[in-house]
Amino acid sequence: MSEKALRLGTRRSKLAMAQSGQVAEAVRRVTGRPVELVEITTYGDVSREALAQIGGTGVFVTALRDALVRGEVDFAVHSLKDLPTTQPEELVLAAVPVREDPRDVIVARDALKFTDLPRGARIGTGSPRRMAQLNAYARAHGLDIETVPIRGNVDTRIRYVHDGELDAVVLAAAGLNRIGRSDEVTDFLSVDTVLPAPGQGALAIECAADNADLIAALGELDDPFTRAAVTAERSLLAALEAGCSAPVGALADHLAAGQFVKEMRLRGVVGTTDGTRMVQLSTTGPVPQTHEQATALGRELATEMLAQGAAGLMGERAH
Repeated sequence: MSEKALRLGTRRSKLAMAQSGQVAEAVRRVTGRPVELVEITTYGDVSREALAQIGGTGVFVTALRDALVRGEVDFAVHSLKDLPTTQPEELVLAAVPVREDPRDVIVARDALKFTDLPRGARIGTGSPRRMAQLNAYARAHGLDIETVPIRGNVDTRIRYVHDGELDAVVLAAAGLNRIGRSDEVTDFLSVDTVLPAPGQGALAIECAADNADLIAALGELDDPFTRAAVTAERSLLAALEAGCSAPVGALADHLAAGQFVKEMRLRGVVGTTDGTRMVQLSTTGPVPQTHEQATALGRELATEMLAQGAAGLMGERAH
């Protein structure tokens, strides 16, 4: 491969630039080539509508994918949880690097933990998934909270707390870690309390399907464990026919026996945003060795969840 700079397509947000910068550095190491960031504005970045209203699915990735197809950039970095579950034929997911912390976190006033928030606490989040699970947890544990829909970048969301408009906001641990602001977290939400979005904490590195040299080079950054886990999670999401903004949580993790990872557990949840009705199930099986095996794990759990009424809890299903 020549020394010509590789063009990395990225969203312009502080978080996107931070994670793309980290990937660019890794790509420089494996290819020996310079990497330049090409900033692209997506519909999700300019629209002020709630994500659930604009569809959620693909609003942060379509412009990046269009630039890839047109050859304006050589590869793109996405937050995996923003990717639609169907993969365009002309593009390939060349690498899914090692996953960051998948958990959700609370940034609250007075350094409060979630369970210490005062009665009637206003908690901001733009995610129906987070609303559903927080409200269900509060209902089950006698907490009195109000979930408030918000939009905006990390700075904007945290400012709501500092300005006293909200008592707390919910954010992804991975994002705060990547921009060096994890010290602002006041509480980590256990995945037993709130299951993350499918693919949360993982990045997706995508390039043209016909660029074999670049696919091979980027493949050096792929982590097979992370890829198997997120493939199972996204397969569950796809089988539920739910978009990125649906109230679906999923997490696949590996169960070790001594030093050896023997099994993968996949957990899924779907619920109404007020937390009154939830379907939460899990399944455990051998660690998937192929894409097909990981996909099958997600499909099987989705089938069980649908049998227990999951479809009726998601509002309109995305087709």
